[in-house]
Amino acid sequence: MVTEERVSFRNRLKMHIRPSCWFLTAFLALICVTNSCSAGKVSTAKADTEMEKPVAVKVFSVESRDQRRMVEAVGSLFAFDEVVVSSEVDGRAESVLVDVGDHVTKGQALVEVLPIEFKLAADQQQAIVEQAVAKLGLTEAQAENIDPAQTAAVKKAAADLANAEQKYKRSKQLADQGIFARQQFEEDEATYKAVQATYDLAVQDVRNLQAALKQERALRDLAAKKLRDTKIVAPFSGYIKERDVTVGQYLKVQTPVVAIVNADPIRVRLKVPEKMAAWVPVGQFVTVSVEAYPNRTFSGKIWRINPSVDPQTRTFDAEALIDNHEGVLKPGFFVKASIPSTQVDRMLVVPQNALSYAYGIYKVYTIGKGNRLKEREVKIGDRLGDDVEVIDGLKQGDGLALPAEGQELAMKDGAPVKPVREESK
Repeated sequence: MVTEERVSFRNRLKMHIRPSCWFLTAFLALICVTNSCSAGKVSTAKADTEMEKPVAVKVFSVESRDQRRMVEAVGSLFAFDEVVVSSEVDGRAESVLVDVGDHVTKGQALVEVLPIEFKLAADQQQAIVEQAVAKLGLTEAQAENIDPAQTAAVKKAAADLANAEQKYKRSKQLADQGIFARQQFEEDEATYKAVQATYDLAVQDVRNLQAALKQERALRDLAAKKLRDTKIVAPFSGYIKERDVTVGQYLKVQTPVVAIVNADPIRVRLKVPEKMAAWVPVGQFVTVSVEAYPNRTFSGKIWRINPSVDPQTRTFDAEALIDNHEGVLKPGFFVKASIPSTQVDRMLVVPQNALSYAYGIYKVYTIGKGNRLKEREVKIGDRLGDDVEVIDGLKQGDGLALPAEGQELAMKDGAPVKPVREESK
């Protein structure tokens, strides 16, 4: 009996304890949920407070101004002069004196052809000229322009002619008086005519010798030129672009040996849109930049303009000259050019750092209602140094917001702003 009473007491005790535990558990869960909700509300309130924190911005008033149009163009660099030097004589290359990249000056020897045969030919022709001069009995300088009557052969013929003429005249006078034999007169007459013919022949011989001397001198000069041509020289100063010859190679006439480029000054050929034809006159300054030197610009002047427009691209070529004393600009470089045109227009301009770009769209932030940022899409035109032209999307007097330092990421549509300084731009 005692045992059964104990078991019954235990069961009643368990039934009394279980509801109490359940109540305690539910109470604790309710406290946790309440605390979580309170914490969430606090966090949300804190986030909302941070979101509404004003963005520090600089405010500019959009204004219009007269601005010279800039012509932006692209193109390439070309050598001022470029030539492929060829051999003018047949022969074997005895020495090659330059290589690719070497700087050469006008008249500097580049390649030498074996000169022995040409020297012998020149010496032979010089001997023939000296022989022709000796036949005339004069120096070479005298023989070119002297009167044939001044030569020794013609002077002798002239003396013989004068003597024969005197005898003929005396014989004729005596024969007319009847005191001189007719036969003797005829002999003196024939002698006079023969000596006269001899004189004419002497003059003709001298003239023939002079003509022959000119011919031989021309052949001598030609031989001397061929001898000089065995030394191939630079036609102008520049740099060796290509070398196509080696020592021992047999060269024929017109065989290319080296290519020379002169890149100081250097040519810049630019593609300019046809609508800007009246904006870019000859003599206009131009500034170019190349990828090889991103932090440098180079200046020059337009010196030639193509008179025709390419019907495919609707552009025309404008060529400028740029000094290249340092040799840093090389033919073939791609260039971007900026040309201050003669066209001046009234335009709206804003700072370039006021623009944001995404997915092909340019946007700016203006000050809207409630002193909040308002995102606005704009269309831009020419870039003007640190500024840019606005074609559409803004009007004069609009307030333009630029983020203060460190506030760039906080710039969002609808965000409240706190102007830190107001300037005019």
